[in-house]
Amino acid sequence: MLNQKKEKLPTPEVSFDTAREMSRYLKEPEAMYVGAPGKHGYLRMGFELDPRGKSILRDLERRAPLIVQQELYFDEEMPEMPCVYILSSGGPNIDGDRYRQDITVKKDAYAWVSTGAATKLAQMKYNYSGLIQNIVLEENAYLEFMPEPVIPCRNTRFISDTRLSVHETATMFYSEIFMGGRKYYKEGELFEYDILSVCSHGERPDGRELFREKFVIDPRVEHPRNLGVMSHFDIFANVIVMTPPDKASEIYDKTQVFIDNDKKLAAGITRLPNNAGLLYKVLGMEPGPVKKMVREFSSLVRQTVKGKKVPEEFPWR
Repeated sequence: MLNQKKEKLPTPEVSFDTAREMSRYLKEPEAMYVGAPGKHGYLRMGFELDPRGKSILRDLERRAPLIVQQELYFDEEMPEMPCVYILSSGGPNIDGDRYRQDITVKKDAYAWVSTGAATKLAQMKYNYSGLIQNIVLEENAYLEFMPEPVIPCRNTRFISDTRLSVHETATMFYSEIFMGGRKYYKEGELFEYDILSVCSHGERPDGRELFREKFVIDPRVEHPRNLGVMSHFDIFANVIVMTPPDKASEIYDKTQVFIDNDKKLAAGITRLPNNAGLLYKVLGMEPGPVKKMVREFSSLVRQTVKGKKVPEEFPWR
């Protein structure tokens, strides 16, 4: 059962004051101010085992426009795993939006989390959209976080900061897919956004830092089409797998890396520092093949850790 507290607590602050790359985009929107009601979304989810040993969504708090409904159990390979979709009632992200998502998976619990649709970043004139995520996995916990792609429109400004606090015995599969823009919109608008700033950092429950990855894409400073960045590719997938070293080594050895010019796909993998896990990246031209490769990689991770594969994606996804 969901445990939704009746008492409404203040929404945690979402601040990017230390992000120098966003200092050019601090002007208040002329319509609704930064973080106004309906523009300051908050989501807290907590998964744990019930007395029967079933993993459930025990704790849930949601503030508009973020929405989460009751967990479902539709994974045919792991029917005991709760599956949750994060939805938004506010349409695309616009200037001045601030969001925060806190997800905790308790000891021995497991879950799958995604979004109901792609995250669309609308054209912005005054400010920027920001997202903070805190994901905590306790001892022997397991989480697959696989949202739909992010689509930045022309003049988008977006920043995200994701903290992954993962116990040494737990496994975290965290993925994000970034489109170059609305590829088939009118004359196309690939890489015509203003800035994307994306940071992910991992740590142990005691606060010991493991790694930090941050990329700031500003097409006016260095265009993504440059060799060594995106080159001729349009879509970029970034996957972080935090798992015990023996599992990481097994996954690493079984993962193929390649550049296929005929299929217009490329994939690479490397080890994270401090025995934290793996970093997997995919480049492609269309979202379908990129999403399929991320899903196949998640299946490899799940088979290694849980002994079960990821089923085929629903035809309508």
